[in-house]
This record gives sequence, C-alpha cells and structure tokens, in this order.
Amino acid sequence: MKKWIGITVVLVIFILLHSTPSMALRTHVFFMGYPKAAITSEIIEDEFHNKIDKEKFIELHAKAYTLTKPPTEKATEGELRNFLVRKIGFLHFAEYYGDA
Repeated sequence: MKKWIGITVVLVIFILLHSTPSMALRTHVFFMGYPKAAITSEIIEDEFHNKIDKEKFIELHAKAYTLTKPPTEKATEGELRNFLVRKIGFLHFAEYYGDA
C-alpha cells in the first residue's frame, strides 16, 4: 500500500512540474543547477525565434521562451537565455535552445 502511495505522489509531482510551459521551464532550469534563476527570472515568449522558426515549431508542438534574468554557464560564461518548450500530450518539456 505504501509503495502505491509513494508512486502516486511522485507521479502527481511530475505532472504538476510539467503542467504548464513556465513550470516545465522553471523545472528544467532548476535541475540544470540554477535554482535562483529558476525561481527569480521572469519568462516571456521569444517572439523572434517563434516568428523565424514558426513552421518547425508547429511540427514540434513547441514555442520558444526567454528568461529575463538568465543564468550564466560557468564553463563558457554564456547566458542561458532561450529555451524551447514542447508539448507532448498534456505535459510540457523544456530544453535549452541557444541563441541561433
């Protein structure tokens, strides 16, 4: 019985962390090792990438988002500003998109 309760709790937490594009993005940034940026940064739609890659994003069921206070990667000292959030079913999953 305890095993099923534990599995249910983990499943509910996973669904909540991936229920919206902003939550998925914050979760991704948090697990990348930047908890402060995940909590404090605002998330806005990346109009430039959404316009340029519109057809590609339609196929992927995705949108690009930008962090207003992006974290800085330690190795390259580059800002991790742009992310792609894909919708799979009713869940959202984020990945780093870069500046390209």
